[in-house]
Amino acid sequence: MVQIVLSSVLAEQAAGRKRFDIEAGTVGEALRALPVADLLFNERGEWNRYLNVYVDGTDARERGGIACTLAGAREVRVLAHIAGGQR
Repeated sequence: MVQIVLSSVLAEQAAGRKRFDIEAGTVGEALRALPVADLLFNERGEWNRYLNVYVDGTDARERGGIACTLAGAREVRVLAHIAGGQR
């Protein structure tokens, strides 16, 4: 089991809940089990480009991205960036 920690922006969309204990084999499986999964993936099933995911402090993209195994992992942090503003 791994603990998923959502950034404040995503937690707001998950009814204020920031932490989830998830049983999953990969990062992709864990993220798809979250109530905000529709915000995390695009229509092709890829991570939203404004999303960063860290497995025990290491960028998951460096460990295989969605296929990154969670064997032995303790924590996955999901950070969403906010884009936009005035030009």
